[in-house]
Amino acid sequence: MRFLSFCFFIIWVLQVAFAQPTTDPSEVNALNKMIDYWNLRGKLNITTDPCVQNATWSNENANPRVHCDCIGNTCHITHLKIYALDISGEIPSELFMLKELMDLNLGQNVLNGSIPPEIGQLSNMQYLSLGINNLTGLVPSELGNLTKLLSLSFSSNNFLGPLPKTLGSLTSLQQLYIDSSGVSGPIPQEFAKLKSLQILWASDNPFTGKLPDFFGTLTELRVLRIQGTKLEGPIPSSFSALNKLEDLRIGDLSGEDSSLEFLKNQTNLSILILRNSLISGQIPEQLGTFSQLKLLDLSFNKLTGPIPDSFQDLTALQYMYLGNNNLNGELPANIIGPQLIAIDVSFNPLSGNLPQNLTKVVPSTIVVGTSINANGLQDNKVSGMLQCVQDDLKCNNKLPSSTFSIKCGGPSQTSASGIEYNDDSEMLGAATLLTSSNNMWAVSNVGNFISNPAPKYIAQTDSQITVTLESELYKTARISASSLRYYGLGLKNGRYNVELHFAEIVMDDISQSWKGLGRRIFDVYIQGKKVLQDFNIQKEAGGSKRALVRTFEANVTNTVMVIHFFWAGKGTCCIPLQSTYGPLVSAIHVSQVSDGTDSSKRDKKHVGKVVGIAVGCAAALVIIICSVVYLWRIRDSHKHIQILRDPLGK
Repeated sequence: MRFLSFCFFIIWVLQVAFAQPTTDPSEVNALNKMIDYWNLRGKLNITTDPCVQNATWSNENANPRVHCDCIGNTCHITHLKIYALDISGEIPSELFMLKELMDLNLGQNVLNGSIPPEIGQLSNMQYLSLGINNLTGLVPSELGNLTKLLSLSFSSNNFLGPLPKTLGSLTSLQQLYIDSSGVSGPIPQEFAKLKSLQILWASDNPFTGKLPDFFGTLTELRVLRIQGTKLEGPIPSSFSALNKLEDLRIGDLSGEDSSLEFLKNQTNLSILILRNSLISGQIPEQLGTFSQLKLLDLSFNKLTGPIPDSFQDLTALQYMYLGNNNLNGELPANIIGPQLIAIDVSFNPLSGNLPQNLTKVVPSTIVVGTSINANGLQDNKVSGMLQCVQDDLKCNNKLPSSTFSIKCGGPSQTSASGIEYNDDSEMLGAATLLTSSNNMWAVSNVGNFISNPAPKYIAQTDSQITVTLESELYKTARISASSLRYYGLGLKNGRYNVELHFAEIVMDDISQSWKGLGRRIFDVYIQGKKVLQDFNIQKEAGGSKRALVRTFEANVTNTVMVIHFFWAGKGTCCIPLQSTYGPLVSAIHVSQVSDGTDSSKRDKKHVGKVVGIAVGCAAALVIIICSVVYLWRIRDSHKHIQILRDPLGK
């Protein structure tokens, strides 16, 4: 009898030992309800136990993915990924039955509604991604209960109100992505507790108050992005302690001026962008010791003094943007390093001759300024439009003009109303100035789409454009990562109508896809006056691929008109693709409405920084050359090194 009992015991032990682990039934039921709610049965048709060994949906690269951890004979769902599959609806309550979830990725979908407070029950969560959805309401304070979180993302949503102070409890957090999420108000002081934080993306949110001093205590930070907010300067001196930074992007600050003194210890920087941030004072010599620096953007600030000679030691540098400052002196003799692709020094009273190393490497396509400019860089090389200045017999538009029209980013065409739009299809680079073949207008582009390895700065579509009889006019457009200017040259003085044509042809408005959630926002200036702020083509036109015309009046008193499209750090960055942001324009038509003798005197305050000179082709081009002193273009294995100087400010 004892022997039989022993045998039964052994059999029971073997059954237990070799039994197939099973998933908690409540989790199985919850998972199946979610699959049906999100209409995923075709992609995730689980007819067996979801935690069965070697299931295809458990593979690390699977999407959708369900992965489990098992202890003994009981399994729990710990990983759930439903990524970029356009699932819609609200976050269902069944999700919170998965109590052991460690990794939840619902990014790049079209989920709506709010984040339920029950999210705080998932206390084992380490990775939570809800970015690029259509979620609304307040960010729940219950997120602060997820104290094991290492990464949290709710970027590119439509939340309202402030960040919850309870997020300061996430002391293990290493990555926080909250850009374009809609949150507002001051950044909570409680964030000072996030000592493990390595990555913070917080751009394109209407944050208010001062740029927090406590950020300087988050000494593990490697990436910090805060552009397009309502935060005020100065940049705190405490930031000098952030010596692990590799990518620092601060922009569009108001309030007090900042200096660059805090940068002395940030020698690990690869990307440094402090654009449009009221930076004053001189550029520290120490910047020239940042051996890993690849992109430097200090444009649209108040910097003074010379460009440091130490910049010639920035051997890894690919892009340098110093435009729109008050820098003076000469360019360092060996500023062109082995990796340099583009350099912009526009809107600076620089002086002296071209560095000698440039003339050794620049081929015959060089276009440089002449000694005509007393305050600018000088050289005796002449090409293209400069010949018009030296010999007015070569001017194509010797007589003053009263109109110009441009097909931005595309070939010439004549509209149904007979307007001849000039060709503007030549590819621009990351710092480029080009003049039209008839010398009636010019275009300049400054800025680099960092995450796009092959930017084209031209958008195009084969789709039909609606709300217009001129669909072809809108099928191409110029785009820019920073600053795009068009100049009308040799114009009669007077009052003009300025027609700006737009159509959003890059960002879709597909209601049932995450690809329709992008927001392009930029500003427009005409003759230095802001005429459009936080302009969203898609919103104003009522959708994508719909034509939109905005008309303004402006005075010309010095034969030149400047139309400036400017990105101020706002809008989404990465929908539908990385580096999808910045100004976009389809066409421009400018025509005179009066000779403007009286009105031009009345409105000289709108002219900007250009001084008046005589009417005519040569005079108009002198303005460009006097202020746009030179453009270098170097072609070497499809690389363009360009140095650009331009006339007016915003």
